[in-house]
Amino acid sequence: MAITRTPGILMYEDGKRMIDKEHRGTRLCRRLGRITQKEAEQILDVEIERLDIELNRKAHARPLFRHCAARYLGESKNKRSAETIAWHVQLLLRYFGDLEPERIHDGTLQPFIDSRQRGGAGATSVNRSLEVVRTILNRAARAYRDEDGRPWLERVPPLISRLPESRRSPCPITWEEQDDLFQRLPGHLQRMVLFTVNTGLRSSNVCGLRWTWEVPVTEVGRSVFVIPPEAFKAKRPHVVILNDATWSIIESQRKIHPDYVFTYRKKPVCRMNNTAWRRERKAIGLPQVRIHDLRHTFATRLRAAGVTDEDRATLLGHASPSMTSHYASGDIGRLIVLANRVLERVGTRTILRVANG
Repeated sequence: MAITRTPGILMYEDGKRMIDKEHRGTRLCRRLGRITQKEAEQILDVEIERLDIELNRKAHARPLFRHCAARYLGESKNKRSAETIAWHVQLLLRYFGDLEPERIHDGTLQPFIDSRQRGGAGATSVNRSLEVVRTILNRAARAYRDEDGRPWLERVPPLISRLPESRRSPCPITWEEQDDLFQRLPGHLQRMVLFTVNTGLRSSNVCGLRWTWEVPVTEVGRSVFVIPPEAFKAKRPHVVILNDATWSIIESQRKIHPDYVFTYRKKPVCRMNNTAWRRERKAIGLPQVRIHDLRHTFATRLRAAGVTDEDRATLLGHASPSMTSHYASGDIGRLIVLANRVLERVGTRTILRVANG
């Protein structure tokens, strides 16, 4: 093989030519066959021009929203809310993942909002997705840079309008509604909602409950779970008291997963407000009942069973200056007895719902 008069064009002994040239850090390599030197030079010129156009396009291409979102997900992977953020991002990417960040505003967001509302999502849920959009755009403008130091979004992101939210009153459920609703749910979700209505935990804590948080209390013959401050809304440790129902659930979940208490198909459950929950609550005429209303149900049943305000606050994890995060085994035993009162249907049956005017 010999080098011809044009660098980058080689010729074999049999007269065939080929291109083998490095241009702007990219190697061009192409077999040309038996053609003249002039034809080979023309093809090389075309290949160089094609490569220049491609490299210039890449050099001036701006990151898309999906690139910004992927970077944000990477930065959020150690957050307690990482799975929730990922869920919102996946929803958003279906609508404008291939848009450049500067093209995202109220107008381009409206089809996403309309679709979510048609699917039954409330204003609060939609606003949480919009908050994720706003965070990603702010980071693209203020923190994310390309190799030349240019921001991924070269201007301050536009103000993203939020939907008006109307604060809904708590909607605790009756025993009859609980029986009807829970038995319709998939087995893994049944256990989770039953655990919720008997502990008053928020859904994020039920989904994220870890075996490493379990603390045996030998004097009472069972364990408690101590949720660390970084995983609890009040930013302090919370001791989860297990009554007879929840203790039975915990025992049934052992050895299913090494890290998480509640899983589905060997993976942690990231949200309880899923399609099955929404479908079945609607089927029995309770479209207004949220997962968080199970916490209200627990609180209502505690009050109906005569549990004092202080003990209710302890069981629910309400923030209080006088509350301690350390309990003696005698306190644990007493709280278990109180938590068991919500299992007694007599005296905790009637719930009066007053509609807002």
